[in-house]
Amino acid sequence: MAELRDNYSADNIQVLEGLEAVRKRPAMYIGDIGFKGLHHLIWEVVDNSIDEAMAGYCTDIIVHINTDNSVTVSDNGRGIPTGMHTKEGRSALEVVMTVLHAGGKFDKDTYKVSGGLHGVGVSCVNALSSHLEVTVERDGKMFKQEYSKGAPLYPVKVVGESTRTGTTVKFLPDDTIFTVHEYKYETVANRMRELSYLNRGIRIHLTDLRELDADGNSVTEEFHSEGGLAEFVAYLDSSREQLLPEPIYMEGDKGGIPVEVAMTYNNSYNENVFSYVNNINTIEGGTHVSGFRRALTRTLKNYADKSGILDKEKIEISGDDFREGLTAVISVKVQEPQFEGQTKTKLGNSDVMGAVETCVADILSTYLEEHPREAKTIVSKVILAAKARIAARKAREMVQRKNVLSGSGLPGKLADCSDNDPEACELYLVEGDSAGGSAKQGRNRAFQAILPLRGKILNVEKAQEHKIYDNEEIRNMITALGVTFGTPEDEKALNMVKLRYHKVIIMTDADVDGSHIRTLILTFFFRYMKDLIDNGYVYIAQPPLYLVKKGKEERYCWTEEQRERAVKEIAKDGKEDSVNIQRYKGLGEMNPEQLWETTMNPDKRTLKIVTIESAAEADHLFSMLMGDEVAPRREFIEKNAKYARIDI
Repeated sequence: MAELRDNYSADNIQVLEGLEAVRKRPAMYIGDIGFKGLHHLIWEVVDNSIDEAMAGYCTDIIVHINTDNSVTVSDNGRGIPTGMHTKEGRSALEVVMTVLHAGGKFDKDTYKVSGGLHGVGVSCVNALSSHLEVTVERDGKMFKQEYSKGAPLYPVKVVGESTRTGTTVKFLPDDTIFTVHEYKYETVANRMRELSYLNRGIRIHLTDLRELDADGNSVTEEFHSEGGLAEFVAYLDSSREQLLPEPIYMEGDKGGIPVEVAMTYNNSYNENVFSYVNNINTIEGGTHVSGFRRALTRTLKNYADKSGILDKEKIEISGDDFREGLTAVISVKVQEPQFEGQTKTKLGNSDVMGAVETCVADILSTYLEEHPREAKTIVSKVILAAKARIAARKAREMVQRKNVLSGSGLPGKLADCSDNDPEACELYLVEGDSAGGSAKQGRNRAFQAILPLRGKILNVEKAQEHKIYDNEEIRNMITALGVTFGTPEDEKALNMVKLRYHKVIIMTDADVDGSHIRTLILTFFFRYMKDLIDNGYVYIAQPPLYLVKKGKEERYCWTEEQRERAVKEIAKDGKEDSVNIQRYKGLGEMNPEQLWETTMNPDKRTLKIVTIESAAEADHLFSMLMGDEVAPRREFIEKNAKYARIDI
């Protein structure tokens, strides 16, 4: 195999189809033309470099976000072949860059497995860039070609000599196609961090040339992991109390499918399993996750039965109990992955299930035999989880039974809307009765419902599940939404069959308390109603911060910059003293007309949709911000303080 792969030349490049349709229908190829699609361009180019690393030819990948929002990605791999492509009659480099689905990935002798199979290749990036430049170093020479909107500006040419090998791609996304034009550093950094854990040993250097630190240097990070998945799990759980001294690491190759799993237990009440196929995050799971769960349940149950720990407890253990407080990362490499599910992120290959199950069962049973203390800790956690599950089920049933018994079952504080169509209806979760009063008066009663929440809801990150259903505000939210818990497949899953609103809008004050309440609600949604977020039903209202007024002229402002601009435009002399500036500290300070006009009128309001870019990163963030550990939270606040507006 290695001999064949070393002979990576122009004829290994296979052409499947042309490029024409990409610019016409970009969303078909990269998902959308907003934030996700823009960042997808970087993933697509970096994937190529990662594939070179997976094949054993690349150790360093350098990513630069340039000042004009173009991106440069370079690696020290073999370099894209530049020789003449027999079938196409032009340089293989040009074929790779201009023909959709052309590349070495389809040639099994060149790449055994490839991450780039979820995409459509670098040609797609080329088609959606106003300008792209590729430089290849191989065979002692430096080759170059430039393109405009996917079309070559000149044939591939030699521009110099070189002693190294590798590929550099610099591209500027076409701003006539994308609705978002700025790269977000955190999003890129999170993905690069993820890739460094999934591919141990690779060094990924990320530099943002748009932002300088206090010393005038560009923001730079290096992502490198020698521990791979075990380090990834430790990172995800860094703000939780660990029950095991170090993560359990499992690696094997079953039936030509490389399997890697790392897992640990913590003192939380949540299960966090993150799965990847060829470096792609399979957010809907699939056969590799099923294999892992089967092996975990079977192996732990066998050990618990053998050890006699369960004999004393008169309690029935279920599969869910083995996964409470579990954090695990599963990574498999599959030659021809088959994806299914709504977002094409659920693995369907049936042989992968057996491969993962065998690998995990073998290594985990050995681990339990060799580490009796840790094994006892895990089984004790499982027994506690079983007891908590029974208590939680009773609490859930209680909430659901109360609803049935009390007729409509809707909370007394809910001011409902008259429309019954969930797609048209909105529920505003409002902080306090005074804001609730203004919102009730200002709303459109046909499709807008208001639920005032009293005070801060329970922090679900630190509470056992059955305690959550005792919290009145949480119960009110569950009953107002009309959701229940439990489906035929999973007793804990959210059942949205009777969901009454397709827009759930969190509307809190623009101060510290308001932000805290918003975060508590989001934590509850993320941990117990994640499907609401995944379906795009959760939003955050954006009330204005200021009203700038002079005579009859008035402007609402949402940012400091808008306020300054409004003052300049309204006050002829541009002085703040000559205009009246009102700072809204709370929603209750607005009268119903103002609240409708600025925050609730669908024609004029701004709503932020809540999305999860990376489930693993979101989990890490929520556990850090809402957990017990103070040090990581303080570090995060200090690092991000520049983004906060502190009102004194």
